[in-house]
Amino acid sequence: MDKNKIKEGVRLILEGIGEDVNREGLRETPDRIARMYEEIMAGMLQTAEEPLSKQFRAENNEMIAEKDIVFYSMCEHHMLPFCGKAHIAYIPDGSVVGISKIVRAVEVYAKRLQLQEQLTAQIADAFVEYLHPRGVMVIVEAEHLCMTMRGVKKPGAKTISYVTRGVFEKNPELQNAFFRMVHN
Repeated sequence: MDKNKIKEGVRLILEGIGEDVNREGLRETPDRIARMYEEIMAGMLQTAEEPLSKQFRAENNEMIAEKDIVFYSMCEHHMLPFCGKAHIAYIPDGSVVGISKIVRAVEVYAKRLQLQEQLTAQIADAFVEYLHPRGVMVIVEAEHLCMTMRGVKKPGAKTISYVTRGVFEKNPELQNAFFRMVHN
C-alpha cells in the first residue's frame, strides 16, 4: 500500500470540495486517512489460507454453523462502508477449524474494496479451497451506506446474498436447516 499516494489523494479531495487543507482540523487528516486505509484494507494482500489451514481431525461430519459474524467492508463502487453479519455452515470431511478461524476468514475478504455478492462467494470458495469440506453455505446480510447516505437514502434496508457449494448446492433440506438456524 502506498501511503503517500493515499495522502495526496485525500489532499486533492479536500481541495476539490473547497476545503483548506492547511486549516488546523484538516492538517493531519491525510495521514490519519492513510493509516485508516492501511487497517481497513488489510485483506488486500491476504488470503484465508493461513486461518483455514489450522485444522483438527474430527469424527463428527455433521453441519457446523457459525452465525452473526459482524463485519465491515467498503463498497468498491462508492468507497463507502457496508456492514452486517455473515453466517457460515459447513459439513466437514474429517477436518474442522477453530471457530475463531472462521471469523478470521471472513475478515480477510471483508477488508477489501468489495461487492457483497463477491464477498459471499469468496468466503465460500476459500472454505472449499483450504478446508475441503463436503459442502459449505454462506449467507451475508448487510446495510450499504451508499444506499443510506446518498442516492435513494433508505436507511435500514438490508441486502442478503447467499452461496452454496458442494452438498448444499442441490439439497434444499440442508439449505433450509441452515436458514432456520440463522433466523432463530
